[in-house]
Amino acid sequence: MSNSQSVKAVAKYIRMSPHKIRRIIDQIRGRSYQEALMILEFLPYTASGPIWQIVHSAAANANHNYGLDKKKLVIDEIFADEGPKLKRIRPRAQGRAYKILKPTSHITVIMKEIN
Repeated sequence: MSNSQSVKAVAKYIRMSPHKIRRIIDQIRGRSYQEALMILEFLPYTASGPIWQIVHSAAANANHNYGLDKKKLVIDEIFADEGPKLKRIRPRAQGRAYKILKPTSHITVIMKEIN
C-alpha cells in the first residue's frame, strides 16, 4: 500500500473556528468516503456542511484527475488549520472599544485508494 495514489483538496478561509471544525473531522478521520459522507450528512453541526463539500471535492478530484474509484477511497489525513482572524470592534461606554475576533480556517483532506 506504500505506492497507492493520494489525492488532496483544500478549502481556505472558511468562516468558522478551527476548534468547532476539529470536533467533526475527528469523527471521520480514517473512514471510507461513502461512510464519511453519510456521517456528515446527519450530524447536527453547522461545520459539517463545508467539511462535506471538501470531502466530496477530494473524491471528485480523485475520480477526474486520476481515474480512481470513489468507492475505494479512504480519508487518510484530514486537518483544520487556523486562518487569519477578521478583526472587528464593539463600541463600549466612555469611548472604549472591545475587540471582536472572527476566526477563519483552512481545511485539508488527503484521500488514498485502498485495494
